[in-house]
Amino acid sequence: MIVPISLLAELLQALPQLRAQIYFKSSMTALSHAMEDLVLAGSDDEPLVIASFQRERFYRQEAHRYRRIASLSSQVYVLAAPETEFKNSSECHETVAFEPEDGLSKEWHLVVIGQQYSTCLICQEKIVPIDNQDDRGPLLMDQARRFEGIWTFDREVSSKAAALLLDRIVNYRPELAEKIDRARTTYKLKTPKKTRKSATSKAAKPDISTRKNSKIPNPKLSDAFTERLVTYLQAGQHKLLKAYSAIAAQERKERLVNLITTAMRQSLNPQEIVEVAVQELGTALSASRCLIYRCKATDVAVKIDREFLRPGASSMLDQTWLLQENQIWSDAVARQERVYIQETSQHPLIVNTQFLEKTVKNWQIVSWLMVPVLYQGRVLGMVEMHQCRSVLPWEEDEIALVEAIATQLGAALIQAETYAHLEELNQQLEALDRTRSNLIAITGHELRTPLSTIQVCLESLNSEPDMPAELRKIMLETALGDADRMRKLVQDFLTLSHLESGRVKWNVESLTLQECVDLALSSVRSRTVDRQLPEIIAEVSAELPLVQADGEWLVEVLSKLLDNACKFTTPQGSVTIRAKCNGSQMVEVLVADTGRGIEANSLKVVFDRFYQEEGALRRSAGGTGLGLAICKQIVAGWGGKIWVDSAGKDRGSEFHFTIPTV
Repeated sequence: MIVPISLLAELLQALPQLRAQIYFKSSMTALSHAMEDLVLAGSDDEPLVIASFQRERFYRQEAHRYRRIASLSSQVYVLAAPETEFKNSSECHETVAFEPEDGLSKEWHLVVIGQQYSTCLICQEKIVPIDNQDDRGPLLMDQARRFEGIWTFDREVSSKAAALLLDRIVNYRPELAEKIDRARTTYKLKTPKKTRKSATSKAAKPDISTRKNSKIPNPKLSDAFTERLVTYLQAGQHKLLKAYSAIAAQERKERLVNLITTAMRQSLNPQEIVEVAVQELGTALSASRCLIYRCKATDVAVKIDREFLRPGASSMLDQTWLLQENQIWSDAVARQERVYIQETSQHPLIVNTQFLEKTVKNWQIVSWLMVPVLYQGRVLGMVEMHQCRSVLPWEEDEIALVEAIATQLGAALIQAETYAHLEELNQQLEALDRTRSNLIAITGHELRTPLSTIQVCLESLNSEPDMPAELRKIMLETALGDADRMRKLVQDFLTLSHLESGRVKWNVESLTLQECVDLALSSVRSRTVDRQLPEIIAEVSAELPLVQADGEWLVEVLSKLLDNACKFTTPQGSVTIRAKCNGSQMVEVLVADTGRGIEANSLKVVFDRFYQEEGALRRSAGGTGLGLAICKQIVAGWGGKIWVDSAGKDRGSEFHFTIPTV
């Protein structure tokens, strides 16, 4: 059974007079080696030794020492979370494999109890938050790991720690219960009814009377020299931490400049450039919030779409940030230089301006830095840094770093903007060329084929006046069918042309979606009386809110999607139409089928004009390839979105589109 509570917590609860202190890993290593050496010196017969390691790999570093200790005592227990071969065993000493979820996995214990002495080291790893570190960043140095715990020679504390650990061992290895009972009797580990008032000092170190009562035969370990050694190790660790802090801070600054510069050189996408800059800049300066947004000097407001955020600060993503009412922003733009307010609560401009005072209060801004992104005197954007908890002033070199990044951002954004214009022009030219080619191919195929059929039918009727009535009827129906096909082609061309040119007048009204679905289903069934349709399942609730759209165009979208689904689904398959509210004042409509499906590489182009999965001139199902392009234009007309999902070939398709509610 897993015990999630830590042993240190149990010990402090059982002995409330104890006080834990902080140890660095190097200090703990020195202490544990000294305790192990005391056993190896053979100063006591058959001592009880219990060691708990966080992971098997930590035990493997000390395994040779514990094999030597096991040769001196039969009461040696080693606990660890297994990683490879560590398991419950009695081969050399008693090994106990506990679950990684156990509270022991975050602790480091060593308890030694002899007949004449006792000592224990009970520590739990302490995860130091980033904000509490001197260098405003995480230090991943192993020697900088910190532990909170107890180190003492007091026999009562050591006995209690041993008793708690033995309870954990019995929990994992019940077969050792008899051996552990002998240990409890031999080393008198019964829990005392009342704790002694003079167990340890405030820092959990034994006083002189405690040492005398413990009868420690080895004075070298317990005298003032040992305490001075630990103090020296702790002081050395603090000095190392400061050195690591300075090195790490400088490394992060250099890495920040390199990262942003590399991103600017490798990417011409302004969104990617801004995303890298906002994340790295916010991390390097330990800001509570970092915003980088694009704007012009004349903009009234901007929507925040890029943000770095630390825990505890409120997110401003998707918020509308008013600019012209913000005097700090106006000053930065007018002067085209940074504006830094170290303490907003004492700044006269903020205190005397209702809008700024409210903004600072709403977003908990304690310190505020604004640096404009400029290029040849033109404002392209703004870098904002907020501190929301403590007033920790940014140094001049840190602010200079923000200004340098803002300057590089300006050049990168202009470069990306220029490239985007060229790309857009190239794409338009390519699209026009594709449209011209597709138009020629589609028109040639879709017009020539039915015209040829009509011509053959009419010539046959004209040259053979005595043609049987039944054959005459077939000829006429074929000619009429191809004529209707040509009419639909021309109609689709005209419809798409009107939609793309913006000349359509939308007749927006409040509609019941269920009624529109029924009309679309009737239209599809009436046009396909000559062939068997797949099963059509309509699951549209009458309790859905009214939608706001042009009813005629809404029915057109539903009809085209249903017609496509039926066209590419066998009569043995099914077509389903559903609708639901998607939580953003929109109704989402789904038209799903079990038909031919769409390849993954085609999902992004199915809504392009003239798209046909089999190619423009190899269509087994007919059609012009304009239907989905028309649907896309109609849905965009009322402010909705349309997309498609498919698991692949022969695995069906799902077309989704949204309609605003009233």
